[in-house]
Amino acid sequence: MNRIKVLVVDDSAMMRKAVRQILETDPDIEVIGTARDGEDALRKDQELHPDVITLDINMPVMDGLTSLTLLLEQHPEVQVVMVSSLTQEGAITTFEAMELGAFDYVAKPSGTVSSNLHVVGRELIAKVKGAAQQKRRRRRTAPGSTRPAPAVKKSVPIGENRETSFRKVVVIGVSTGGPGTLMEILPQLPANLDAALIVVQHMPPTFTASFAKRLDDYCPLSFREAKAGDKLARGEGMVAPGGYHLVLKKNALRDDVMVRLTSQPEKSLFIPSVDVTMNSVLDLFGRRTVGVLLTGMGSDGAEAMVRIRQAGGITIAEDRSTAVVFGMPREAIERGGAEIVAPSYNIAKEIVKAVNRI
Repeated sequence: MNRIKVLVVDDSAMMRKAVRQILETDPDIEVIGTARDGEDALRKDQELHPDVITLDINMPVMDGLTSLTLLLEQHPEVQVVMVSSLTQEGAITTFEAMELGAFDYVAKPSGTVSSNLHVVGRELIAKVKGAAQQKRRRRRTAPGSTRPAPAVKKSVPIGENRETSFRKVVVIGVSTGGPGTLMEILPQLPANLDAALIVVQHMPPTFTASFAKRLDDYCPLSFREAKAGDKLARGEGMVAPGGYHLVLKKNALRDDVMVRLTSQPEKSLFIPSVDVTMNSVLDLFGRRTVGVLLTGMGSDGAEAMVRIRQAGGITIAEDRSTAVVFGMPREAIERGGAEIVAPSYNIAKEIVKAVNRI
């Protein structure tokens, strides 16, 4: 197989060096050039024809969003992975970039401190490889047209007149490649879904609120970032906040279910953990649980998917053909935890069917 050709774009020479060193630890990746700003990136893209570009957001001369738009106009087949700062502003800009056509993002652990980028080296490599795989599959939509149509405004504002006495919960676990995959799936779910919905996306703490807002804007279902004490409600979705595990607590007196946020277990590889949340939902809802495991590295969620299926719940895993990283869903499938295996574009239909089956 040909090596993946990558162009690294960043205004910091130290960051360009760090990203190059990280990527070149993988024998399947070749860094064919670097660029110091957006204008330089456009020139290098024309000259080198990379498969993937890693693109800094905050740059002089030409910023990342402007660069992204021009790069995709100039080279529609190229895939772009944004490199973002861990700030609220950085999160908003990152999701704007993804709406414009960026494949995914990797967050800088400490602003622009290049040495800390090595902490997310595995994630960066996985996302570059996932971007190259997506390029080979052929882009599903044209550059600049990846933004889904905004959802029809909800007739009942979130939190008002909600049905908090319900019987079914859908839990979706996802990691690398998740934002784009979720934006393909969740807008297809109906506003009257007969279940509460929880999304556990491995994401930094400063990113989950912006991501939940993005989902709320484009999905018929209402979405919000979960907070301690929030009540689950039928036909509403919540995103587990970065930095905490989301677990559920039953309030027997009021017959509702509340969110509890915890740092335990501390030794989880991912916080929030898909396994922790799925197990908590299963403990309360048993066979009325629908577990969904999508693209991501590792095995988070696979063990809980097995438990859900053994308890009589319904489990759905993303098929290899569409998974950006076929790690988490593969683990669930190989362990026998996936009753249904489907490509991402059919997952929403399978969720609706599963909810109606219960």
